[in-house]
Amino acid sequence: MSTFTVDRQDLALLDALQRSGNATNATLGEQVHLSASQVSRRLQRLQEGGLIAGYAALLNPAAVGLGVTAFAHVVLERQGGARSEAFEAAVAGLPEVLECFSVSGNADYVLRLVAPDLAAFSELMMKRVLCLPGIANVKTDIVLGRVKQTHVLPLDHITQPSQPRQRVRFSGG
Repeated sequence: MSTFTVDRQDLALLDALQRSGNATNATLGEQVHLSASQVSRRLQRLQEGGLIAGYAALLNPAAVGLGVTAFAHVVLERQGGARSEAFEAAVAGLPEVLECFSVSGNADYVLRLVAPDLAAFSELMMKRVLCLPGIANVKTDIVLGRVKQTHVLPLDHITQPSQPRQRVRFSGG
């Protein structure tokens, strides 16, 4: 685990960047009261420090023909070792799986999947997901409506009003 020091302006910059990732350094600077060159230097430092993992455009799934979102709760026959590794490697090869979490509770993994429609989702489940190595059981939940979805991480827990700079512990990667 690494230690990285950020100040309030770094946090404001990270927050602004999360909300508008395609903003220019000048626009970000206006929002956080820094010059474009200061923003550029801070962003480079935050990237090198591992706080900024990357940049991406967020696409609207329905607009690109992916109208079905589902969550699959996967139980493996046996946990750990080669079986888990084989399952994880196979999941990594499925582009319809947007996220895969190893979890505690009634399932071993939770997957977030997308498909064009219910017929395509059924085919994905029957011919690809259920054939993944080591699966004992899968239960799925089809999303009926999206109540909230955000990519913006809360940063308020990092700041302390009495300290102008705060050491942040994070694990890189």
